[in-house]
Amino acid sequence: MKRWYRIIIRSIVVSIGAALLSLSGLVLPTPARAQTLDGATLEAIRTADMRLTAIGFRLAAAAAPLCDRLEPGIGFQLHTLAQYGGDSREQVRRHFGFVGAVAVEGVVADGPAAKAGVRADDSLVAINGVATPVRLDDAASTAMLEGLHGQLAALAPRAPVVLDLIRKGRALRVTVQPVATCRSRFEMKISGDFDARATGELVQVSSKFLEDVDTELLPAMIAHELSHNILRHRERLSAVGADFGFASGFGRNVGLFRQTEIEADILAVHLLARARYSPQLAVRFWSEVGPRLIAGRIRRRSHPPTSQRIAIAQAEAAKFTGGTLPPPPAFLAERDQPIAGEWRKYLPPER
Repeated sequence: MKRWYRIIIRSIVVSIGAALLSLSGLVLPTPARAQTLDGATLEAIRTADMRLTAIGFRLAAAAAPLCDRLEPGIGFQLHTLAQYGGDSREQVRRHFGFVGAVAVEGVVADGPAAKAGVRADDSLVAINGVATPVRLDDAASTAMLEGLHGQLAALAPRAPVVLDLIRKGRALRVTVQPVATCRSRFEMKISGDFDARATGELVQVSSKFLEDVDTELLPAMIAHELSHNILRHRERLSAVGADFGFASGFGRNVGLFRQTEIEADILAVHLLARARYSPQLAVRFWSEVGPRLIAGRIRRRSHPPTSQRIAIAQAEAAKFTGGTLPPPPAFLAERDQPIAGEWRKYLPPER
């Protein structure tokens, strides 16, 4: 599989100037695709996207009892022609068989969409009778995809969802019985750098992780980012005037961000266990991948040193014995409270 991910990095060029999108106050590079894409590259993108989607769905569904913001978990990944720019748009249309602007990139095995009969490359024309968008701008953008996710997320988390599809020229109507999941959209960003972020609504992971990190360890990293969303860290940091980006590594910002990072490290262990992953994956992730993430980055002063993260993960994972789930962390009940930067209280005792 790693050969497929290397195709992504080597074959796709992201135009930073053309692919910047303002999203909830952030400026994020969109997953705008290269100008020339062959079938192998498009299938590599699909493979990577669906690996991320499957892990995210599994974690978000298992974590639902811990979340106060839920959405219907459909168990599929949509993509739109609007995500692709330039000459690639017509290539994408032909390869995936788009009828209209929205299609199913893939479905999670044994998920609600798969059980209802939804298949990859079905074109999506309506959700609960509301037609999907058809207008395309020239510039590549994920705005249409974000709107579709918002439309789905606004529905009752356990109510049936009726999808109107077109498959090889034939109109279909299927009813999906979703499961409740924590509200988050999972997105891959084409990048040769390690990068992962959570915005409150989105978990975005760079393709570098999918290319260079042991597949078995990916759930630990995704669980960490999902934990940020569950704990509303982005909005709570904004509420106390924290500075993001380079400035996060200086002054009072260091304590504020470090608290959120440690809380996400702790909650991630619980999410892994609830999704029937080994809690020890978090220990392995920080031991094997952690040093590669922080090397040479000044702004990482806002993040705990790797040795602390390993110790925190070990201490939390040790609570999962005997086949029963321990209570969730007490700070979960404080997700509507201001962040104070009190991170030292979370550190395990030194041996």
